[in-house]
Amino acid sequence: MNRQVLSVNGIDLFVRSMGDPGAPLVLFLHGFPEYSGAWDEVLPGFASRFHAVAPDQRGYGRSSKPEGVEAYRIKHLVRDVLALGEQLSPGRPFAIIAHDWGASVGYAAAIAAPTRISRLAAINGVHPGPFQRALIDDDAQRRASSYIHYLRDPRAEERLSANGFEKLIGMLTGFGRPQAWLTPERRAAYVDAWSAPGALTGMLNWYRASPLLVPRPGEAVDPAAVMRLDPAQLRIPMPHLVIWGMNDPALLPVSRATLADYCNDLAVYEIAGADHWVVHQRTGEVIARLEEFLAQ
Repeated sequence: MNRQVLSVNGIDLFVRSMGDPGAPLVLFLHGFPEYSGAWDEVLPGFASRFHAVAPDQRGYGRSSKPEGVEAYRIKHLVRDVLALGEQLSPGRPFAIIAHDWGASVGYAAAIAAPTRISRLAAINGVHPGPFQRALIDDDAQRRASSYIHYLRDPRAEERLSANGFEKLIGMLTGFGRPQAWLTPERRAAYVDAWSAPGALTGMLNWYRASPLLVPRPGEAVDPAAVMRLDPAQLRIPMPHLVIWGMNDPALLPVSRATLADYCNDLAVYEIAGADHWVVHQRTGEVIARLEEFLAQ
């Protein structure tokens, strides 16, 4: 595993990588509250044929943590990814494999620069169009997403860091359920990443900067407050795979119910008995499906 810091888009990104830098690039984008180490068991599966690279995204781990909510608008997150891709794969399209918030960045990058992204795989992560629609139309998804209000609250840093990041660890354990993959060594590595100065605020600012409207159950919604969801403008034209742990308590299947309306070439692979942390729970199965997708 190689580790280095790369300067892109005016910030520094810490990256882990495996494989030949001359091979086709695949970027692995983590979600909240993870970091590049979330892909440690996945990268070796791609190192023989690809340049597999996992960054700490801005605000996370060892990467730069710009101050202020504005620095975490989606346009900046996308520019980070596109600049990283251009530095590592100049002039050549690259693939993105992404989980949770990383998938949101992957979708936005694919929409903004469709000629740069060759393939997109989202793992329990959502396209903004179907997700916003689900939050408007479905009370169950509103309830499942109510934690977003908690994370946007100014007191979130204090609450999440208390008692050795107890509540943040609780999110990794599936909202309180035990997870065999979260060994003491992994738990310590996560706490170390969260403990970096400014990291927790940077991580939470992704939620604070998002334009996503999250109504509370039963709350009436002003149509003028909802961002535009035109499939013609939010298209995913490249081959696109969704891998989905079906027991995800935060992202229900309804959150991707209309995804096909936004995609030219969509395949969905559902995994029963796995939840939001399917990458860790069913690592071998996830790798096998991703390998098949990249080889098509």
